[in-house]
Amino acid sequence: MYDSIKLKNQLCFPIYLCSKEIIRKYSKVLEKLNLTYTQYIVMMYFWEVKTSNVKDLGKCLLLDSSTLTPLLKKLEKKGFIERKKNQIDERNLDLSLTKLGESLKQDALDVPKEIRKCLNLTNDETTMLYSLLYKILNNIEKENEL
Repeated sequence: MYDSIKLKNQLCFPIYLCSKEIIRKYSKVLEKLNLTYTQYIVMMYFWEVKTSNVKDLGKCLLLDSSTLTPLLKKLEKKGFIERKKNQIDERNLDLSLTKLGESLKQDALDVPKEIRKCLNLTNDETTMLYSLLYKILNNIEKENEL
């Protein structure tokens, strides 16, 4: 009768554990770059787009401004990004990658390799897992839109 609520039968539990442990592995690797995991995903975003604003960054990373504001301040203090008030609407912040932040990209090239070693998955398994996780995220997003 209670099988459906046993911890061992929950999909959320191994997802939670994997997420927690993978982030722990990232934290060790990212120490060399002086980044937390969340700072790292923000930096990956900026290595792709170079400039943005808080709203677009939050939408992409599914993070709200109360999470992003202290994170962006820390990245600015480290010299990796620059925050400026938008000239048209001073309530908005324009964000841009600095030269120092761009140079950090080269140092980050080993991070995915290090994490892949910890996961010990084949390329096919990695591709399948990636697809399934994004399928779940897309399904949740659709559900939230209803």
